Amino acid sequence: MQVFEPQHNISTLTARLRAQQGLAIVCYCAAWCDTCTEYRPGFDALANKMPEHTFIWVDIEENPELLGDEDVENFPTLLIQDQRGSLFFGTLLPHISHLERLITSMDNDAPLVEQSPGALLDLLDDA
Repeated sequence: MQVFEPQHNISTLTARLRAQQGLAIVCYCAAWCDTCTEYRPGFDALANKMPEHTFIWVDIEENPELLGDEDVENFPTLLIQDQRGSLFFGTLLPHISHLERLITSMDNDAPLVEQSPGALLDLLDDA
C-alpha cells in the first residue's frame, strides 16, 4: 500500500480516509532530519504489510497546518486515529517494530487521547 504525502495527493488521501475502516497512521517528520530519512523505508514497508490502514508521511515544513496547534519537538512523532478520534500522539524511538507493536495493540476499546492535532480529515479540509 502506498504511503500518502499530503502535498502530492491530498484529494486521494481525503477520499481514502472518508472510506476507510482501519487506522490512520501519521508520521510527522522533516526532510532535513537524518532520523526521518532512516525511518522512512521501515514506514513504507509497514504500510505494505498492513494495507488495511492508511499511512501518511507529513513533512512538517511542507504541511504545518496538519499539526493543528501542536508542535513537534522530536522525530519521529506519530499520530494514530480511528473513526472515533486520536488514539496516540507522541514520539517513538525510531524503530519500526515499536510502531508495529503499537498499531497491533490498538482495538475498538482503546481510549482516546486529549492532546493531539485534531481530526485529520478536518485538518486536511482546512489545508
